[in-house]
Parts: sequence; structure tokens; C-alpha cells
Amino acid sequence: TQMPMVDHAGSSSPLAGLTDAQRIGLSQILHEVRRKGVWSWKLPVLLRDRCWLRLNRISLCQLQRHLPPNGRDEAPELMHYRQLVAEGLDPLIAQQACWLDFGTDDCQRAQQDYWRSRERSDHGWTAERYRQLVSRYRDSIERGIATVPMLVLARKESEEQHQLHWITDSTPTMRHTCA
Repeated sequence: TQMPMVDHAGSSSPLAGLTDAQRIGLSQILHEVRRKGVWSWKLPVLLRDRCWLRLNRISLCQLQRHLPPNGRDEAPELMHYRQLVAEGLDPLIAQQACWLDFGTDDCQRAQQDYWRSRERSDHGWTAERYRQLVSRYRDSIERGIATVPMLVLARKESEEQHQLHWITDSTPTMRHTCA
């Protein structure tokens, strides 16, 4: 579902510039989450695209498809190499150990993927941040806190980071629309 938005550049509130209808829509989403009250991969996630002035609602299970997290730092070959170096092994010996454990082709592929992925910005959206979002969302719902994550997407071709905000009844621009 798409909701057109008005964007106020430089505003500190992630909801600044929303119309009354959009605030009511967000209030309804929070009410829906509060009413269901149970954890589900079908819970809503909001994606705010400032360039197109849109606010999209997707389900959590769709987030990886819409915004694939970058797992370049988590390739097993690279993690093993870093662990060996951290334990004091010479980098060349560590690389040879990884070649023996994983195979030369896989180690080289992991390195190439890593360096190739660094050429384009992931806007800070890593596999770790994705897992943190899921974990915090689940924890909040299981503790009975109605909340919805909203990712304010970085502008394309920028070095900005995607911003994660948690929308609740106490979010400043939500207070006057929530019952």
C-alpha cells in the first residue's frame, strides 16, 4: 500500500510532513498491531522513500526482498580469516589456512564479492541491522508494546545511511491522533 507524502527536509521527526490522513493511517496501523498483539512475520514495516515522497507498507516477511541486507562482512571464509588474525596468526598463514579449510575458489569468491559490494553503498543496511530490527520488533510485541518500524531510505547515489525509527503511540507527531 502506498501513501503519498510531503517531505520536510532537515526535519528531526521521521513523521514530519505527513498529512492528517497519513497520521490517521499510521494510527490505524498501530491500532491493528496492538489489537493483534502477537508476533508474526506478517506484521507491518514502513518504508519511507523521500525521493518519491512515498510511504510504503509491507510485511516483515517482504523486507528482505524489498531491501536486501548486505552480508558481505559475514561470509564464513572472511569471518574465519579475521578470527585467525585476531588470534595472532600471521595474515599470510591465516589466508593459507582458510584456503585449506574452505578451498581457494570459495575464499577468492568471498573476497571478490566483498570488494565488489564495497563499490556500491548499502546505506548501512547490513545483515546485522536486519537481525536487530527483527529481534527488537519481536521483543517489543512479546512485551505488549505496539510499535512499527519505519525505515527512512537514504537517497540513491548518496552515502547516507538508512534511518530506522520505531513508531509508537508516544512518537511526537502521533500523540495528537492516537486515542
